[in-house]
Amino acid sequence: MSRVTDAFLKGKAFIPFITCGDPDLETTKKLVSAMEKAGADVIELGIPFSDPTAEGPVIQEANLRALSGGVTTDKILDMVKELRAAVTVPLVFMTYANVVYSYGNNSKTNIEGGTEKFLKKAAEAGIDGLILPDVPYEEKADFQPLCQKYGIDFISLIAPTSHDRIRTIAREAEGFVYCVSSLGVTGVRSQITTDIGAMVELVREATKVPAAIGFGISTPEQAREMSAKADGVIVGSAIVKIIAAHGADSVPYVADYVKSMKDAMR
Repeated sequence: MSRVTDAFLKGKAFIPFITCGDPDLETTKKLVSAMEKAGADVIELGIPFSDPTAEGPVIQEANLRALSGGVTTDKILDMVKELRAAVTVPLVFMTYANVVYSYGNNSKTNIEGGTEKFLKKAAEAGIDGLILPDVPYEEKADFQPLCQKYGIDFISLIAPTSHDRIRTIAREAEGFVYCVSSLGVTGVRSQITTDIGAMVELVREATKVPAAIGFGISTPEQAREMSAKADGVIVGSAIVKIIAAHGADSVPYVADYVKSMKDAMR
């Protein structure tokens, strides 16, 4: 069993997402530590990308702020390595295929392919999982075998439109199954209208890997409702909005929010 899967053994898992380098990497480090202390079970770290197709405006703007501030993948990897001196919670990268494919391609010493070089560095830094929302199930063979080589869970997403493919995707899942609660891009939603319970049941018929629900969850009430249907809850945009509002002073506000969400799920 992987470290990511193990995180669900303590009960319902709360999984916050932040964009690395928004507003700067020093604040990101503080946020990760604060979220762990506030009860986060797994933390998703977004590697900024110039064309984040699965993201709504809140996270798109965070990507732009981070990139404008000079954040690079190498700087993020160095940050994760520093964090691992004190942080024990599983860390998962969320980014896009091109970030991984093209890693190190400007280096004259790039003997390994970009994907393998990225995954090797990520594993050395202490990353436990990888989510690539633009990689469909049919193309995961470009990534999953190399992830397995370096002990990194390649985490699969299942959308409301997956239908007959849900069991197929779930059977080969690692870490946790990321169940997308709503059609469209990430963002806060006042209501979750998808029959997420039925989706989770199909996942559970196919695998013992835990299922976590993400996209649109923002309030403790929604977290409580969704955690009753699945093994964990993922929240991104609501946290990124707090960071956008408070910048380098956002750490205590994010910590309070994470605690309120985790408390609602207990």
